[in-house]
Amino acid sequence: MKFLDQAKIYTRSGHGGPGAISFRREAHVPLGGPDGGDGGRGGNIVAIAVNGLNTLIDYRYQQHFKAESGRPGAGRDRSGASGKDVVMRLPIGTQILSDDQQTILADLTYEGQTIILAKGGAGGKGNAFFKSSTNRA
Repeated sequence: MKFLDQAKIYTRSGHGGPGAISFRREAHVPLGGPDGGDGGRGGNIVAIAVNGLNTLIDYRYQQHFKAESGRPGAGRDRSGASGKDVVMRLPIGTQILSDDQQTILADLTYEGQTIILAKGGAGGKGNAFFKSSTNRA
């Protein structure tokens, strides 16, 4: 088994989904107001410390990690689905450094420790979010 103690990775969190612009359209409802749903949130890049690993060899060949983006909202106040998170399993004692190799972003010291490396974007607001008693359509 090969041992690798340093690996360079590239991460990108998911974008938030766009909100929907939709208006209620039904028979006998002449002034149906806005009913666009919110977009889903983007996925995170998460690092978790596990006990059974002792090398970073898994990250030698797969270096790029991209989380899913959120799905767009829809009419009838339907929110979009959130993007799935990407979970990176790292050995205990791993230090995560920034690109300049000087700044320590995280130090995984105990089993189960979880760090969010890249937070997913917030979903956009649908036009139903902006309705009020005075701003109806």
